[in-house]
Amino acid sequence: MLSTRFEPKQLAKVALFSFLTLVLLLSLTLTLAATTEQAIVWTVDDPQLEWGPCPEFFPAGCEIAVLQGDPDEKNSDLFLKMPPNSVIPPHWHTSAERMSLVSGKLQLTYAEQETKTLEPGNYIYGPAKLPHQGFCAEGDPCILFIAFELPVDAIPIDQL
Repeated sequence: MLSTRFEPKQLAKVALFSFLTLVLLLSLTLTLAATTEQAIVWTVDDPQLEWGPCPEFFPAGCEIAVLQGDPDEKNSDLFLKMPPNSVIPPHWHTSAERMSLVSGKLQLTYAEQETKTLEPGNYIYGPAKLPHQGFCAEGDPCILFIAFELPVDAIPIDQL
């Protein structure tokens, strides 16, 4: 008859291995559960989208809607809506900006660079602290998707 006997050292190793495996699986499960986020989908005309005011130095009719995150924290996304024929005054941001024009026609000028005319679907990268200004042309309102890396701010400047 074949008998299986474990020495005390072997039993301790098996017990320790089993315990560590259980702890690892439990922590992995909790980590995955804690970091699972829901996907978010917004359209610019979504009735549940909450539009609020722009910084005071922006023109009348300018609105911002937060899409994701907290603007006072890192990594938030928003829509910026400008009425046609409005000027975005010279300003800069502490954060870099990753942007895409959703609607309208936007002329954007960064310090010491040529003015670019943007149309829907265009991507724009704005380095942190680089002064810029814009003009939303006639026609449709300019709606710009903006992703900020750092808390959202807009610091006005006198001119470019």
